[in-house]
Amino acid sequence: MSLGIAFKGPEGIVLAADSRATLNAQIQTPQGLMLLPATFDNATKLLKANGQDHVGAVTYGQGAIGLLEPRTPHSYMPEFEASLPQERLGVEDFAKRLSDFFMERWTAAGMPNPVMPGQDMAFLVGGYDPNATYGRIFELFIPTRPQPHELISGQFGAVWGGQAQIAVRLLNGFDPATPQLVRDFLHVPLQQGQAQPDPLEIELRTKLGAKIPWQFLPLQDCIDLSIFVLRATITLQKWTVDVRGVGGAIDLATITRTPEGFRYVQQKHIAGENGGNQ
Repeated sequence: MSLGIAFKGPEGIVLAADSRATLNAQIQTPQGLMLLPATFDNATKLLKANGQDHVGAVTYGQGAIGLLEPRTPHSYMPEFEASLPQERLGVEDFAKRLSDFFMERWTAAGMPNPVMPGQDMAFLVGGYDPNATYGRIFELFIPTRPQPHELISGQFGAVWGGQAQIAVRLLNGFDPATPQLVRDFLHVPLQQGQAQPDPLEIELRTKLGAKIPWQFLPLQDCIDLSIFVLRATITLQKWTVDVRGVGGAIDLATITRTPEGFRYVQQKHIAGENGGNQ
């Protein structure tokens, strides 16, 4: 599950993700086969490749590659870094190389292809091309849609993926399932060949969405809003009877067109039982 956010603002890109990874095991019980989920709250889903200082990624969805010996995307980063050239890559080129790398690992591990909806290993890749004025964000899905697709091109805003129901409710003003629930209640079927995106969804978002001036927000506000959405999801899931797929620490980084480029704003660290203090 998990929740990943990429925010494209006029002053920079924000990438943020939680730290929960969920593995499901099948166990035999007297009542039959049971699915037993196990959660781990120290996964790293904010990915940075050494030597590529103006691009990064967050991952969500399928949390590991491998059926018998699963590995997280972060555990593959040394191998991915070794495959990259030394020169600075553009955002789309980086996204394509990331996609090719994980598609190869997915296939080599014998992972299913195709997969059920929502079972892809997804990535949001953000950063700055050389000499570019504003950042770019690309989305890709392993294995079903590996070709990187650019999001919010020519404008500013936030995109998110994973267990995003709470984020969508907060920012769009309604649950993602609302348009279809309305049609079902009114017995109005979705017309075959109806224009996409859904016109009902657009109308609801226009009337109910949070009135956020995306193009106006300074970088600090982009950071604060990203943390708010992640923290609200983590907190509300503590009380809900549902899959609690978002949790652990929030990792967040900014990417700007400055020479510094990628900068961690908050990042979990390795510590002992006393938090590293004597």
